[in-house]
Amino acid sequence: MQGYFALATIILLIILVLSRVFMMKKLGIKAMKFGEIDKKDFLIPPFAFLFLYLIFASALGLPKPGHELFNNEIAAWIGVILCILGLVLFLSSVISFGKSFRVGIDEDSPGALITAGVFAISRNPIYTAFGLILIGIFLIFPNWIILIYLILGIWLFNRQALLEEKSLIKIYGQEYINYCKKVRRYI
Repeated sequence: MQGYFALATIILLIILVLSRVFMMKKLGIKAMKFGEIDKKDFLIPPFAFLFLYLIFASALGLPKPGHELFNNEIAAWIGVILCILGLVLFLSSVISFGKSFRVGIDEDSPGALITAGVFAISRNPIYTAFGLILIGIFLIFPNWIILIYLILGIWLFNRQALLEEKSLIKIYGQEYINYCKKVRRYI
């Protein structure tokens, strides 16, 4: 049963991101900026598709690589709770972002600096949400390959956050530096 929560989490996350990108497009804002500054970002999608397959295969009992590291019902339910918390944090982040929402770094027309809502407690609530979801999925499907995805995902989110911070300092200058002094990078 917990596997269906993991599957639903991934599907909802994809729907939320894509619907937000399309909503922004209707407003005349190009929100999909993924890979425009760092061309190596295009190496990510094939690995993301393998991750999606692992989740689908695990939830639906399809063949999959790797094996379980442990089998613990309590850990799996904790994973469900983390997935739900991650989705709530992600949704709150998207709402707080308003018209400034982007997938990737947008130095051309970035929108306003958002410091209210969940951004008042975390400079990167979306990456925090993704981290919670990855940890939750690992606890639901404790496969060693998903553990590797968890470790690499957290490294990748941190890498992206650091790249974005450099860009945000260029865009917003002292205003962003002051914000960084008041609000943590994650939680």
